[in-house]
Amino acid sequence: MSGLEAIVGAGLAPYLALILVGFLPSEVWRVLGVVLSRGLDEDSEVLVFVRAVATTLLAAVVAKLVVFPSGALALVPIWARLGAIFFGLGAFFLSRRSLIAGVVAGEVFLVAAATLALG
Repeated sequence: MSGLEAIVGAGLAPYLALILVGFLPSEVWRVLGVVLSRGLDEDSEVLVFVRAVATTLLAAVVAKLVVFPSGALALVPIWARLGAIFFGLGAFFLSRRSLIAGVVAGEVFLVAAATLALG
C-alpha cells in the first residue's frame, strides 16, 4: 500500500486536499511577499496605501457581516451585533489599543446579548 492509499484509507483525504488546495497556494504568496518586502521602508507611501486598503477591506467584511448576516448570526438582533462592535472598540481603546482585548470583549458581549435575546 502506497502512502497516498494509506491516507485515503484512513479518511485523511479531505485534510490532504485542504492543505494542497487551501494552505500551500496562499503560503507561496506570503513567503514571496516577505522576501520582496525585505528592503521596503515601513513608512513608505506604498506600504501606507497597502495597509489602508487592507483595513478598508476588513472593515467592509465586518460591516457586511453585521448588516447582512447569514446562518446563526442572522438570528441575533441588530442591536446586539452593533453593540458588540462598539463594546469591542471601547475595550480596544481602553486597553491601549490591544487587539485581543477588543476582539474578546466584542465576542463576549455578542454571546451574552444573543443569549439574553434568544434565550
